[in-house]
Amino acid sequence: MNALPLVVWAQAQSPSLLNSFLVPMVMVFAIFYLLLIRPQNKQRQEHDKMLASVDKGDEVVTTGGLHGAVVGATDEVLTLEIANVKGERVRVKVDRKSIDRRTTRAGEGEGA
Repeated sequence: MNALPLVVWAQAQSPSLLNSFLVPMVMVFAIFYLLLIRPQNKQRQEHDKMLASVDKGDEVVTTGGLHGAVVGATDEVLTLEIANVKGERVRVKVDRKSIDRRTTRAGEGEGA
């Protein structure tokens, strides 16, 4: 009996490189994209939109944990009033990109 037809049949039945490596890698990348990359990009876009809309009167929290009210704003720098000590205002300048979140918008009350 000739073994050549069995070898040809076995090679035809074995998974190719395309099926054994490429397809699972594409599936893993698709899962990473859907679960990690896409939500992170969406969150970054929302944060960038919030940073662009911060203006005077907003109360914000910096990435360092400073809470303050915005009293001055330029394209890149915000001036925050963080305290009032013995009638003197304590103000600091921070980079706009160091704002973590906005707690209240200008014109909104504390409970809103």
